[in-house]
Amino acid sequence: MPSIDQAKVLIIATDGFEQSELFRPREALLDAGAKVTLASIKTDPIQGMVQDTEKADTITPDITLGQVRAEEYDALVIPGGTTNPDKMRLQDEALRIVRDFFAADKTVAAICHGPWLLAEADVLEGKTVTSWPSVRTDLRNAGAEVVDKEVQVDGRLITSRKPDDIPAFTEALIKSIEAA
Repeated sequence: MPSIDQAKVLIIATDGFEQSELFRPREALLDAGAKVTLASIKTDPIQGMVQDTEKADTITPDITLGQVRAEEYDALVIPGGTTNPDKMRLQDEALRIVRDFFAADKTVAAICHGPWLLAEADVLEGKTVTSWPSVRTDLRNAGAEVVDKEVQVDGRLITSRKPDDIPAFTEALIKSIEAA
């Protein structure tokens, strides 16, 4: 990938996503010139949340999970919120997408509770990751080494802990796409 302005980035999310963890990286990617596609279970608007307690903005997905072909994208972003990744890890299509991105050695970036989906997809063996504290045991049980850092980069895998880490998360995401 010669530059971010030619990149195609996929975000997968559903109701209960953490508002800032979807919108802020999406905005940074769009501002950098990337083409960003949002996929969800359905194409009905999905509900954002602030700290899992307060409804925030909605956003309308561009496509459904079943329409996603990993070969059409350069990177995958998985926002957190507790409800979003918990619902997504029950979706066979979401698990397929994660596995396809890993199999193709494409950039995968997950923040906060987002790595739950990576654990469910069984792609963390031997990886070093970070996440929200309550998810860390699940990540260790999935074979990952867990660290407490604002951003952890392990090859093409990028993870962060929380909304405060979004600037470092987004910077690492863009660098990974540009280095591909």
